[in-house]
Amino acid sequence: MSDPHKSQEPKPNLTSRRSFLDNLLSITLFGWLGAMVYPVFRFLVPPKQPDLNVTSLDAGILGAFKTNTSKIMRFGRKPVIILRQKNGDFKALSATCTHLDCTVQFKQDTEQIWCACHNGLYDLEGRNISGPPPRPLTQFMVTIKDEKILITRGEDA
Repeated sequence: MSDPHKSQEPKPNLTSRRSFLDNLLSITLFGWLGAMVYPVFRFLVPPKQPDLNVTSLDAGILGAFKTNTSKIMRFGRKPVIILRQKNGDFKALSATCTHLDCTVQFKQDTEQIWCACHNGLYDLEGRNISGPPPRPLTQFMVTIKDEKILITRGEDA
């Protein structure tokens, strides 16, 4: 028989241990899922970048451009194609096709601006003359000062 004066030892509380382990495993699982999902989310959603307020571009010296050639340069975040025509005049146009934003190229043999994506053609004024481009290329102003070529935004740029 048991002695009534003898104190009974308390039984360990198994439910509190079990809930502690459940909570610990849940936190670990959510942490692991977060560590897997966060990089994918950051890859799919690009960070916001402030808009660059570029108003002009130094395109180089006059002697660097031969006649009937072109050069593509960055104007802020967008490419600009700078053309030197056969008569020596300069043109600067947006180098992004108005159809699907492909980068355009200058074709010396036909003296046209060509988009290779869907065979769109522009004249040297930037007007779309064939293919799917819906509107002309944006024009930039070209200023030559002290043998330097300066490109600035036009009224519609």
